[in-house]
Amino acid sequence: MKPATGLRFAVAAALIATTAILLQARSRNEVRPDRLPLASFPAQLADWDSSEIVQDKRTLEVLGPGDFLERVYQDPNGKLPYVDLFLAYFPSQRAGEAPHSPQHCLPGSGWNPEENVRVTLNLPGHGPFPANRYVIAKGDERRLVLYWFWAHDRGVASEYWAKFYLVKDAIRMNRSDGSLVRFVTTILPGETPETAQQRLLPFTSAVVPILDNYIPR
Repeated sequence: MKPATGLRFAVAAALIATTAILLQARSRNEVRPDRLPLASFPAQLADWDSSEIVQDKRTLEVLGPGDFLERVYQDPNGKLPYVDLFLAYFPSQRAGEAPHSPQHCLPGSGWNPEENVRVTLNLPGHGPFPANRYVIAKGDERRLVLYWFWAHDRGVASEYWAKFYLVKDAIRMNRSDGSLVRFVTTILPGETPETAQQRLLPFTSAVVPILDNYIPR
C-alpha cells in the first residue's frame, strides 16, 4: 500500500470510528424532525409525468433502514430523454446506515465508468455546492449520473466530507439524518457530458426547492 493511500485509509477509518462512537453516545435523545414521506413526492414536475420504480426486497436489504423513492420522469413532448430520480433518506445514521454512492453499485450492474468529475451547482434557493458528475457506458449507450449527499440544507460531493458533517451535526444539532440525491439521464449521440448536464439542470432546478419538505433542513 502506498504511503498516501495508507494515510487516507487511516484517516477514513479513524473518522468512521469517531462517527460511530459519537453517534452511539448521543443516540438516546436524537432529534428526528417532522417531514413528509418520499412516497408523497410530486409525481409531476415541470409538466413531466412519472412512473415509479418499486425497489425489490434484495435492494431494500442492501440500502438498509430508510425512506426511498425512485421515479422515471418523461418529457410530455417526447423530445427529451427521460430523467431517473432517486432519493434516499436516512432518519438516523447512528447504527451505520448511510447513503450508498452510485459509484459502488452501478459498475456491478454492467455499466462501465467513463468519467468522474466534480462540478459546482447553482440551484434555486441555495448557494453553490459541489456535486459528482459520473458518466457510465454499456455497449453504445451512455448515461449521465449527477448526484450529491444532502443534509440540513447542505450539499457535498465527497463521502468523507459527508461523514465529517455527520459528526459535526451530531454534536451541534443532535441529529444524524442524511440523504442521497441522484439524477440519471441518457447522453444523446454526439452530446458531451457538459451539454447533457446543462439539459438536465432545468429539471434538477424543479426538484431541489421542494426537498426541504422531505429532507429536513
